[in-house]
Amino acid sequence: MRGLIIVNNTEKRMKSLLLKVCLFTFFTLFTTFVSACPFCNPQIKEAIYNSTFYPNLFTMLSAFIVLGLVVILLAKLSARRYKTYVTNNPSVNHLSPVPLTTAAMIVGIGIGGFIDGIVLHQILQWHEMLSNKIPATNYVGKSVNMFWDGIFHFFTLIVTFTGIILLWKLLHRKDVNRSGYLLGGGLLTGWGAFNIIEGIIDHQVLKLHNVRELTTDPQVYNLAFLGFSIVLLLLGYLLAKNGINEKHKA
Repeated sequence: MRGLIIVNNTEKRMKSLLLKVCLFTFFTLFTTFVSACPFCNPQIKEAIYNSTFYPNLFTMLSAFIVLGLVVILLAKLSARRYKTYVTNNPSVNHLSPVPLTTAAMIVGIGIGGFIDGIVLHQILQWHEMLSNKIPATNYVGKSVNMFWDGIFHFFTLIVTFTGIILLWKLLHRKDVNRSGYLLGGGLLTGWGAFNIIEGIIDHQVLKLHNVRELTTDPQVYNLAFLGFSIVLLLLGYLLAKNGINEKHKA
């Protein structure tokens, strides 16, 4: 029974926090877009706020919406599995792996987004957010892509903050499995999940950009990106499994 109460409380806390994050996100987005780029070159401002503004915003959001649904689904599946274990083993009182794994996965999604943006967008400059649709070959194109890169980083920042808050809420709980394997596994799983969802939606379906634009065969890099992401997922799964198998008892 104690395990069931723990999982139910975890789900309630997650739902409450996600609702607060959604409200904060929509408020911040509204205020940001109302006042965005106030001193921009008029040509740049017109290129940002043309008829493609809302479609671009929706496409930017789509990957994060899917990622949110994936996290919720995985958390529910993990919680259900833990409930089944507790029901079948009432005399054993194992610490729950669900809260730490879920929080770490959310942080991993944010970190994965920042690694993508910092390394591929800014340091290597292989692509930008809309570089397959708006080539960054002149001042206006570069500036428009920079704006949407900023919106992308804004979303990853919110995701990272959400994960950090969830981790902070675990500090004083004594019912949580605190295995470092769960933390590492969740981080890698989140990073891999981000890459796969973002790679499928932005690279393959919507074709907003390629991993590397200036190359004879962009698809090679797109597929290599997905392959690397699968490796991250597998490593994350193996680490998390080790954390669960440690069977830290309360």
